[in-house]
Amino acid sequence: MLPRRALVVAGTFLLSVLLYVDRVCISTAKGPITEELGLTDTQFGWVMSSFAVGYALFQTPSGMLADKIGGRKILAAIVAIWSLFTGLSALAWNYPSLLVIRFLFGAGEAGAFPGMARAVYSWIPTRERGLVKGINFSGSRLGAAFALPVLALAVDSLGWKATFAVLMGIGCLWSLAWWLWFRDDPMDHPTITREELAYIVAHRQAGAETAPAGRLPIGRMLKSAGLRLMMVQYLFANFTTFFCLTWLYPHVKKTYGLNSADAGLYSMVPLLCGAVGNVFSGWLVDRIYAAGRHALSRRLPAVFGFALTAVGMVLSVRQAEVGPAIFWLSLAVFGVDMVLSPSWSFCIDIGGRHAGQVSGTMNMAGNIGSAVIGPLFPTLLLWTGSADVFFYLVAACSALAAGCWLLADSTRKIPELPA
Repeated sequence: MLPRRALVVAGTFLLSVLLYVDRVCISTAKGPITEELGLTDTQFGWVMSSFAVGYALFQTPSGMLADKIGGRKILAAIVAIWSLFTGLSALAWNYPSLLVIRFLFGAGEAGAFPGMARAVYSWIPTRERGLVKGINFSGSRLGAAFALPVLALAVDSLGWKATFAVLMGIGCLWSLAWWLWFRDDPMDHPTITREELAYIVAHRQAGAETAPAGRLPIGRMLKSAGLRLMMVQYLFANFTTFFCLTWLYPHVKKTYGLNSADAGLYSMVPLLCGAVGNVFSGWLVDRIYAAGRHALSRRLPAVFGFALTAVGMVLSVRQAEVGPAIFWLSLAVFGVDMVLSPSWSFCIDIGGRHAGQVSGTMNMAGNIGSAVIGPLFPTLLLWTGSADVFFYLVAACSALAAGCWLLADSTRKIPELPA
């Protein structure tokens, strides 16, 4: 019989796919949305930024809620909520209404990865977490990659409003299936074998109790140097990630004079490479950890990944043709996605039973970076007439992020207060 924790990984992988399909749909629908609502590129940038603001602001509260009520309730609820706002996006009638709806959509999505982190803490042994987080995040890249050409065709054939409505229905189906099957504690799952349960309990972090956690006030949490470093490096990482999920498609389409289908195919290549980077990094994290090098298992993949991102960003702007430019951008995205598994594994390590709260706080900082990129890219393009400054800026920030990892120590757990 397939291990139940493998089904947990499969369920969270599909959640990650859906998360990013819904997120990038608005990018593929940029043309008809801006035409119908009369938006400028800068206004559309603020629409995408409004999502990132909502997503960022609700990360820590969602993480705290995930730690309190468990991954079953939080994930079922937030998927239903964000799916609703995906559908409601089709009802936007002007610029302010679209801003508000996308902000609420972002707030709805905020609990996804913190909720997954809490589920991983309870179900996945420490030695397997790197690969599991890599698989989770590869789903986000695969979802975004295949969404770009597929949704571009769907928007052209069905219209952007009908496409959003279909995505709403798919999300509601996932939410129902998760609620019916998942349990917060593997001990409560009706189909788990005794052997697998014994293995999970024996190899979870420090025995990983699933009883209610002690208190971890926000002020005490933010005193952790490790968490502060994770917040800074994740903010910089999201410069690259959010660009690929929002502006890459319209940038490639306009810069190289491509049609919708070709732009979608070229734009999916970096995201596919990101998926490979996630799985490779997760495998590398677990291999180094198995060799007894706990701190290095988090640090080395991340430093190497940020180095690749810096190089790829610099070289991409020196290419005159779309093929070479996409090659170097793909290297950059492969690199930045190598950072995800060690980052979330790091937060689960230092957060323990507060894994949702701690990882959510890191993700909040990362999405402040996303909120900046939404309007920053078109603004720099307008001021300079070229995207080069943006790519050089991202390369410099990636180098600084690598420096953060040289100072971070994943073995220093954040102490909680008694309940």
